[in-house]
Amino acid sequence: GRVGGVLPPPQVAILGFGRVAERPSVVDGRIVARPQVTVSLAADHRASDGHAGSLFLAAVDRHLQEPEAL
Repeated sequence: GRVGGVLPPPQVAILGFGRVAERPSVVDGRIVARPQVTVSLAADHRASDGHAGSLFLAAVDRHLQEPEAL
């Protein structure tokens, strides 16, 4: 049978979030445990490109770093 795409039309992108987990991170030269989440983006490249996607993910990262600013 025919296999459909991950994104049902008319959608052009989907954002996925993993679970928050404590992971090692370097802060002021020390390794400390910090809560981190994996975020992924799938997009139809006929409607967008990787550069726009990376700018969007960078904006999501900035907003998640300062949620009180939302």
